[in-house]
Amino acid sequence: MTLNATTSHTVGPYYHIGLTWLNREDLTEAQTLGQRVAITGQVVDGNGQFVNDAMLEVWQANAAGKYAHPEDDQDKPLDPHFDGFGRVPVDAEGRFRFTTIKPGTVPGLGGTTQAPHLVVLVFARGLVKHLLTRIYFDGEQANEADPLLACVPEERRGTIIARPDASGAYQWNVILQGTDAETVFFDY
Repeated sequence: MTLNATTSHTVGPYYHIGLTWLNREDLTEAQTLGQRVAITGQVVDGNGQFVNDAMLEVWQANAAGKYAHPEDDQDKPLDPHFDGFGRVPVDAEGRFRFTTIKPGTVPGLGGTTQAPHLVVLVFARGLVKHLLTRIYFDGEQANEADPLLACVPEERRGTIIARPDASGAYQWNVILQGTDAETVFFDY
């Protein structure tokens, strides 16, 4: 018997067929512990045109710095009202907004500490596989010692740091390619 390779497919735009039931733009509940934050932005391509069919998947630790995952064996409290996951679609102009809590610090490799951050996967038409990035928070003292952030050239770090705007929400955009402002994406 001979097996032939199937054709490849991109991650979008058909994810809406089976994944939209997981959309969740507010990762919190009324009883969730921690400082609530809103994150807003827009997904644009290398030409600055909005991407109207993208979806962001967000993973994060709770306010104490513990993930709601069986492999997180830290001696930190688990918040039963926060699972640290959400899927956020963009609107017709590539804009998104979601509400979550600012996570605590988590351990890194070799006894290091990672600054509060969100792990973000970006899905969109034309991507052969999703893109992996992070959102850090402007002004966090722990940013200075974060081992992954330190691997990013200083002039590019701003692409993964959310900054508060006049409304108090954090602003962070996803720029898919093409300019010095392109969002930093990580290999995995």
